This record gives sequence, structure tokens and C-alpha cells, in this order.
Amino acid sequence: MNNLPNPDDLRVFATVVRKASFSAAADELGASPAYVSKRIRLLEETLATRLLHRTTRRVAVTEDGERVFAWAQRILDDMDHLMQEVSATRSEPRGLLRVSCSFGFGRNIVAPALSGLAEKYPALQMRLELVDRMIDIAAEGVDLDIRVGDDIAPHLIARRLAANHRVLCAAPAYLARRSAPRQLNELAAHDCLVIKERDHPFGVWRLSSGASEQSVKVTGPLSSNHGEVVVQWALDGRGIALRSMWDVGEHLRAGQLVQVLPQWRQEANVWAVYPRRLQASAKLRVCVEFLQEHFGREFPAE
Repeated sequence: MNNLPNPDDLRVFATVVRKASFSAAADELGASPAYVSKRIRLLEETLATRLLHRTTRRVAVTEDGERVFAWAQRILDDMDHLMQEVSATRSEPRGLLRVSCSFGFGRNIVAPALSGLAEKYPALQMRLELVDRMIDIAAEGVDLDIRVGDDIAPHLIARRLAANHRVLCAAPAYLARRSAPRQLNELAAHDCLVIKERDHPFGVWRLSSGASEQSVKVTGPLSSNHGEVVVQWALDGRGIALRSMWDVGEHLRAGQLVQVLPQWRQEANVWAVYPRRLQASAKLRVCVEFLQEHFGREFPAE
């Protein structure tokens, strides 16, 4: 009789612990809460111990559950590495790749790119999650985070996918109503359209001009956590925005927006960020190389 735990049950259990919720774990796994509950029950029966305390509002891990979770992570990592080693010898990558990105860039740029990747490698499954915050890759079970911005923790591996920078811009109607700022410190007196980016503080714009770097505190009557909203407000003449060239380049070329203080910019390159344990992953390598080639066509070097 085989009394060893089922690896699929360990994966379900690890997901429940990370999400602290049966329903959230079910969503991530693409299964029903009933299925998740059943797999946890079978794992507890196999190990002859209670792993989780369940209440109507939350899931708490028992002392034995903490030990099993630590072992489950190591076992699942080893199994993933085994599959990566085997898949590296295959001509076609396969398996699930969990990708995260910010709202606007993810929807407009990354999603179409992944569609092309799926067409090229039909055995590769991808799950794209769009978020407006900096995520903890390891804790949230993400394999690859596509980031716009250069502030990346040193314990992560980052490969640049494309060059990009942010510029100050406003609609001609706003600049006709309010004279354009001539110095960076004059931004404080303007209506600035503030967005909560994943990689810098709310209401503080860090900009560079050659070797000079400055931070300026900005405010305005309108703010959002969604870049597309801010761009629309800028087009409506509501104020000055700091947005990426990938986002406003066409509006600038069409004259719908005009650069303000064009000597100032904010570096915000596009990066593929992933944990060191996945650096040998064949499916991750294929995805990153595909995105580098795709973004190289979308965002040619200046």
C-alpha cells in the first residue's frame, strides 16, 4: 500500500497556505472549492494529522501543517526542477507558466505577446495576472513578473526586454490655459495627474536630465491607480502626466499631447524578473527570449 502523499495534493495544500483561502486557492488552480477541500482531506488522511484549522472567514495552518508546508515547497521545487531538466531535452516547452504584470502594460502589450507565444508553443500554458502593486514572486507563486521600471531587488534575476522611459506631457488645451512650466520646481504649482505606480512613491516624481537627478512632490485634483485613466485625463486637458513612451508615444506624434520640460525624463525600462530557482527553467527561457524578440520589434532602440 502506498502511504506517500500525492504530489498534486501537496501542490493544492501549498496553494491553500499561500492564499490562506480555499476559494482563492481554487481560483488559482482552476478547480472548485469542493475539489480543493477533498484533496486537503485526503492529504490529512495520508499523513494522519490535521494540517489546517478552518473557520468561516479564514484558514489557519497548524503546527504540523507548517512543517508539511516547508517540506511540500522543497518537494515541489525539486519536482519542478526535474521536469525542467527533462523538458530542456524536448524540442517544445510545456507546462504552466504564471506571469504577472501591471494593468495597462499587461493588457495592451504583454497579453498580445503571450498570445503569439501560445500560438508558437501550443503545449505551453500561461496564466497572466494583472495587478497594480509590487508582488512577492516567491510568496505568490509567480514564475515571471514583467516590470516597467528599474528598481529591482538584488535577490531576483532581471533581464531587460526593452528600452523605455517616462516623459512629462500635457494636452495643448491645458498648456493654452496654463503656461507651461520652465523649471522642474514649477510643477508644484500645476495640476499634476498622479498615479500610484508599482515602483515609486505616490505623488513623488523622480526625474533625470543628463547626470542630474531630482525628485519633485506633485499634487492635483485627479489621481488614480490606473495609467489608462491618467492618460485619458491628460488628453482631456486636465493636467500634466508622467507616462511611459510606450503609452503616450502615439499621442505625442499625433499632437494630442505635448512634452513638457523635455530635458527631464524617468528611466523605466521593461524587465523580465524571476526567482533564481527558475533560472534553468526551459519554459521560462523560451518565454523570456520570445518577449525580448517581440519587444525588440515593438520598441526599437533609440
